[in-house]
Parts: sequence; structure tokens; C-alpha cells
Amino acid sequence: MEEKEILERAKKYIAEEKDESFRSEVEALVAKKDDPEAKKELEDRFYQSLEFGTGGLRGVMGGGTNRMNTLNISKATQGLANYLIKAFPEEAKAGTLKACIAYDSRHNHDKFSDITARVFAANGITAYLFTGLRPTPELSFAIRTLGCQTGVVVTASHNPKVYNGYKAYWNDGAQVVEPHDVGIINEVNAVSEVKLISKEEGVKSGKIVLIDKELDDKFQAMVKSQLFRPELIKEKASSVKVVYTPLHGTGAMHVEKVLGDLGLKVITVPEQREPNGDFPTVEKPNPEEAPALKLAVSLAEKEKADVVMATDPDADRFGTAFPDKDGNFVLVSGNQMGALLADYVLLSKKEFNKMPANPVLIRSIVTSPFVDAVAKVYDVKVKECLTGFKWIAYDEGQMEKEGREHYAFGLEESYGYLVETETRDKDGVSAAAMCAEMTLYWASKGKSLLDRLNDMYKQCGYFEDVSISKYFPGISGPGIMSGIMTKLRTEGLKTLGGKKVLKIRDVQQQVQFDPANPDKKEAIPFPKSNVLQFFLDGGTIVSARPSGTEPKIKFYVNSTVPVTAATDEALAAAKKEAGELCAKIKSEIMAVLDAAK
Repeated sequence: MEEKEILERAKKYIAEEKDESFRSEVEALVAKKDDPEAKKELEDRFYQSLEFGTGGLRGVMGGGTNRMNTLNISKATQGLANYLIKAFPEEAKAGTLKACIAYDSRHNHDKFSDITARVFAANGITAYLFTGLRPTPELSFAIRTLGCQTGVVVTASHNPKVYNGYKAYWNDGAQVVEPHDVGIINEVNAVSEVKLISKEEGVKSGKIVLIDKELDDKFQAMVKSQLFRPELIKEKASSVKVVYTPLHGTGAMHVEKVLGDLGLKVITVPEQREPNGDFPTVEKPNPEEAPALKLAVSLAEKEKADVVMATDPDADRFGTAFPDKDGNFVLVSGNQMGALLADYVLLSKKEFNKMPANPVLIRSIVTSPFVDAVAKVYDVKVKECLTGFKWIAYDEGQMEKEGREHYAFGLEESYGYLVETETRDKDGVSAAAMCAEMTLYWASKGKSLLDRLNDMYKQCGYFEDVSISKYFPGISGPGIMSGIMTKLRTEGLKTLGGKKVLKIRDVQQQVQFDPANPDKKEAIPFPKSNVLQFFLDGGTIVSARPSGTEPKIKFYVNSTVPVTAATDEALAAAKKEAGELCAKIKSEIMAVLDAAK
């Protein structure tokens, strides 16, 4: 983009942006437009417009068309409002359209949530706005409880502190999917004028309704109602000590209250308890990454705790660590915890005759097939879906409509679990409560969760997972990532880690085939998504996927090795073999990424 066009876009933004702080950032850069650093910064802020994608907006905060700010959020909300009015004409005519808005601890959450409510209200849509920070799963629950047609949560999940985001939901409490996602995007792109009223006017007219405790109490009651063994909890709760961290986010209010009401002793990491958009104790507030749990593990070792629990800033992701026999805490991966929770939930449903007819477990295509083997033990069908919890929620909703199959559990490898059906998004609060009960249950059987995990490996085979990410920031990043995926598609992979590739699944092309016979393609039942999967001899799966929210490409390695006997020695041998296989595959993938320019 030419320098002249960049400056024109910057001046147009200055004229339209009503927020002084975002506007002044751009004014200062324009004033120094001849300075090389300012010129580079202007280009990055204006070379494109922040795209309203299939889930909403996410990006670095600041002034500019390629940034998260009040102007971009007001346009997004206006487009969403326009689509709602067309999608629900009777409610729009009657003035009964409703939206719910929540936000986490990230910077500018107040500005972004307020302007969202003000735009909805100006368009005749009643906006239910939480008075303080609330987790994403409560937003989903509130949409369903209040009978809203849509909802928005202001969050960038586990991204670094410079990010914020805007996730849009539909009336089922799930993030928007087709055809609504495309319809909303078209309306957002067509916005020429934004309707806006003051917050005071909205509250006075009843079009902005402030909510808090009435939803909190119902949400917490729902979480506790999902548990299977209240008597066991009441009897044994005092024997389990939990160290918990909300990673400066929204989780503490619900996790502490729910676990405390159950009688569990919860010790919250003091340095990470209070909400703080700077996330001062971590580089990334992501429970998937070991550094984020360092303070919690240290406190757990000191307190001789039984479990470490962590939620990300909007409390939809849930991470854990457990002590081994020597008292050293072992971080549990999303795939491992997903398999443990699936095992416990399905076991309990079966024991208490709560297993639905034709039960189905739903997982994303990059989640380990370990959970498939677990589901098979309980005669539960497994359904795969695209990456992103909205697709798990979508399939759950479709099953509910059709009535032939019924949801039993859902998970994705990135620490997302849904143990109940009252929300339609991953729920770290419910996962924490269920994990606590699961810990007590296996303790009553004389086992730790690590013991149970090893038992499952001996029964199902050993599974090991490795994720590989590489960032490609800046203007050239999308092109580099596109080039990597094109190369993988055109040149293919015949082997990985010394294992022959038996099948390639190309979700973008909606086909799968044997690379030895590439002309014979079989259709696959997934919407288009830029994902490639390589199925290796022996059962290992390698998946490649550019991120939809960050400038990075990610590879997932789900390796598996049979355990030849139900012994510790056989399990140790399988772990060694799987680890060596993962290391080989990782080395080969890194070579591909390092060569990309």
C-alpha cells in the first residue's frame, strides 16, 4: 500500500474515532510521518482493516484500522445489530430483541463493553451488561437463561497482554457459525453509519440493563448440579487441598465459591488472584504453557497440595498439575485431562444410569484419538469436528434438534472441556468442579489421577502429544504461512519420523486420499478449513493449521504406541518409543518451518 493511501486512511480514522486515547496515538504518528519508525508503525496499523472473522474480532489494541479499538468495535456491533434485525423481524418489530455482554480483565474492557451496549441500545436491542468481570462460560449460560438472540464477550482468551477481542454468540449460547457468521461479516463490511446513545440514556430508557448476582447464583448452582457424588464430596472434601490460579483473570469468583461450597480447601496463588490486564507475573496467561503455572506449582509443593488448577483470563480453559509419587508436580496436557474427564464422566453416567441413548462424545480433529479409545470402553460413539469449540457446540445443538443421538461429553486439546449442556462453550469452572470430584473419587479407590492415567494407557495404548508453533508477524507473515501450506499440499509428505504416510486429509479441499494413489479421493464431511492431516503407519497423526487469531502456524503431533502388557515396564517401553518418534517428527517439521521465508 502506498504511503499516500496509508496517510489518507489514518486521517479518516482520526476523523471517525471518538475515543481520545486511540485517536491521539494516530495523531502523534501522523505528526512524525517522515520518521522511519513512525512510518513503519503507521503502515502496520493501516495496511489492512482488522477483519471481522467467523468468530468476531481479535488483535493488538491501539488506534488504527488494523487494531482493536472503540471505532472497530462500534462498527462490528452495528453490523451484528443490522443482521439481528433482519434475522428476527418479529422480535425487532416488537422491540424484544436482546443481547448479553460480558468482559474479562484485559485493558479497555470497560470501553469496549460499554460501546457495544450503547450501539445495541441505539438500535432498539436491549443490552444486558454485566457490572463487572465475568467468565466466557457464564456469558453463554446467560444468553440461554435470559433468552437473548445474541451475546458478546470482550476477551482475547490466553493471548499476550497487548491483545483484546470481541467474540459473537447466537441465541443458542454458542459462538456464531454458518450461515450466521457469513451474514454478520457481510453486514459489518457494509456499515456506513453507526447508531450510538450514551450509557446513561440507555440505562434510563431500559435498553441497557445491568446484571450481576442473579446470573452468578444461577450459574454456580448449575455447575454444582452437574456433579455425580455429592455425598462423597461431603465426606472426603476436607482431605483434598487445591492450589488454584485464575492467572489475573475472571475465574476466582466462581472457582473459589463453587469449590469452597463443596467443602474443598482452596488456596489461591496470591500474586495472581486479582484481575490485572498487564498479567504481571506471566508472559502469556495461558494454562497450556508451563511458565504460567510456575507460581502455582511452587505454592502447591510448599503446601503439599493434591492438585494444581488454573483457568485462563476468561476462564473457559482449564489446566492442571498433579504430584507424582515423589511429590514432584507433573503438568497434565489438554489431551490427558480430556481423556481423564471423559473417562470419569462416562463411567459415572453409566453407573448412575444417566447415560443418554445413543451417546456421542465430540472432539476436534486435532485432539488426540486417546479419547476415542476411552469412549470405546463405554460404548460411546466419537464424532470429530473442526478446531474451535463452536463446532463442538454446533454438533451438540444439531443432535439436540434431531433427537437421534445425544451429547455425552466434548473436548479439544487446547484445554477446553464441556461436562454439561447448560452452556454452549468450553467451561473452565465446571471442569474445575468435576476435576475436584474426580480427584476425590479416585483417591477413595486408593489411586491418584496419574495412577488412573497410567491404567488407561495400559488398557488403551500409550499416546503422546507434541505441539509446534512458529510465529510469522508483520505484513509478510500471512504470505509465508500460505506458502508453507501450499508446499505441503503440492509436494506432500511421504514419510514422517520414519513412518509411512498412509492417508492425507485436506480439510480445505474437503477430501482425503492415499498419497500412493492421489487421484482416488474420498469426500469428508467437514466445512472448509485450512487444515492438513497426515495419518502415519502405526496410528500417529500429524496436523498442520495456521492460527485464525494469531500470526502463527501450528503443528500437532498425536503419536501412539501399543502397550504390550499391563505392566509398568511395558508402559515405560511404549513411552520411550513414542517420545523418540515425536522427537524425530518435531525435528523434521522445524526444518520445514525454518526454511520458510
